[in-house]
Amino acid sequence: MHKKIISICLLTTITLCGCSSRTSFTEDSNKNITTSTSNKPLENNKKDSNPENKADKITDIKTLDVSNLKSTEKNWFYQPKKDGTPSGEPQEILDLINKYSGYYLGDTSKKVIYLTFDEGYENGYTGKILDTLKANNVKAAFFVTTPYVKDNPELIKRMAAEGHLVCNHSENHPSMAAAASDPAKFEKEFSGVEKVYEEVTGKKMPKFFRPPMGKYSEKSLFYTQKLGYKTIFWSFAYGDWDPKKQPTADYGKKIIAERTHNGAIVLLHAVSKTNTEILDSVIKDWKSKGYELESLDKLP
Repeated sequence: MHKKIISICLLTTITLCGCSSRTSFTEDSNKNITTSTSNKPLENNKKDSNPENKADKITDIKTLDVSNLKSTEKNWFYQPKKDGTPSGEPQEILDLINKYSGYYLGDTSKKVIYLTFDEGYENGYTGKILDTLKANNVKAAFFVTTPYVKDNPELIKRMAAEGHLVCNHSENHPSMAAAASDPAKFEKEFSGVEKVYEEVTGKKMPKFFRPPMGKYSEKSLFYTQKLGYKTIFWSFAYGDWDPKKQPTADYGKKIIAERTHNGAIVLLHAVSKTNTEILDSVIKDWKSKGYELESLDKLP
């Protein structure tokens, strides 16, 4: 079925580690979309504040009955705003991610921001980003793939040693909706990263997962939850992912400032020269406006 693009919203393309996903309002049916404007935290944000405790209680997903779950691939999208209110989502998507321990916002009742970086490959900037975070006493989350961990063990050790969360971004960066067609393959996308992370750091990987390219399905969200993970989407991202097409520093600071909101889960790409250059001023601007930057393990 062809997707129907809602005319009131703009179509933007967000690329994660070289792959694209949409961030506009689209729909798989003719139902009207209702945007949530509530400033309350998502309903599922009330339990299980320490997902690492589930490490030894993983379900064997190969034995689960998924016959009633939809396998249709979806692309993560959101409606950005410029008035300081949280980015919107249609209620049907909120209901779906709430059901399967998914987040795109944190606590919207407070001036808090959750800063995250996606790491598909190293472009020479992560060390400087870590320097900036350390100088500003900020903890972030880095979503990494298996090749990234293998190729950059010293950076991974530094992230963990300095109190950042090093989180799961899959073994091979596939569409998780497609991977969910094979439960064994799906689970390997998680366990492969866990294994190399533990070999490098001697620690268990925190149970937060970001679907590559923002591609997911009901089935993939279900499997992710059964593996003990929370799915982390985002309420802010911008065109920062292509090293050859970097936004100007002024543009980067402007769009981040005008779309900042309570409870924002901010996605930046660490391959970005612009992000590296503006990060210090962006963090200082957030703090000057009363925002606190918190780690994902502080999600309510």
